[in-house]
Amino acid sequence: MASKASQDFVPIKEVRDGIVVLSDGSLRAILMASSTNFALKSADERSAIVSQFQNFLNSLEFSVQIFIQSRDLDIRPYIALLESQLAKTLDDLMKIQITEYIEFVKSFTENANIMEKNFFVVIPYASTGIKTNVGPLKSILGKGKEKKEENKDLGFEESLSQLEQRMTVVSQGLVRSGVRTVPLKTEEVIELYYKIFNPGELEKPIALGNLQDETAQAQK
Repeated sequence: MASKASQDFVPIKEVRDGIVVLSDGSLRAILMASSTNFALKSADERSAIVSQFQNFLNSLEFSVQIFIQSRDLDIRPYIALLESQLAKTLDDLMKIQITEYIEFVKSFTENANIMEKNFFVVIPYASTGIKTNVGPLKSILGKGKEKKEENKDLGFEESLSQLEQRMTVVSQGLVRSGVRTVPLKTEEVIELYYKIFNPGELEKPIALGNLQDETAQAQK
């Protein structure tokens, strides 16, 4: 029995412009969603959020997947930042304070079970596909492959247009519930899938800068 590579079990063909292209040709867009502290809301606010979210779900004409990633908080980048500041500090008292603070953070995170949660909405789109027959003469002349590539790009652009419309519907629907979203870029999508298929490894967390910037601008 021939052994299969791990890639054979991952139904992903490529990640193109932040969009996941599966082996069957269907597309997936991934939106990172902000969180809201539901417990701190008043009764009227909680009722309004639930109502808006229910309206959002009822308005969808396509399926979506809500994915919650829960992992141990990786404080290594923060510790590395503190240690770099410690190396630059000339004041002896400040060095002592930074050193004590680093030890406190390390001790606290080791003793407490601190988790980080990221929220994602996966939006699918599958095109019915339009097949174009290539004549034998064009195939002999070597134009069949070029035509196939042109049809492939055209099909991707058409599917992407439909997928982007769905992304707009989801983003506008969630913002009414107080949840803001931002689409993941290619590197962020790859990193997300890497973490999913390698749960035992700690890597640099997905940057929330884009989402935080958009949220801050919206609050102005």
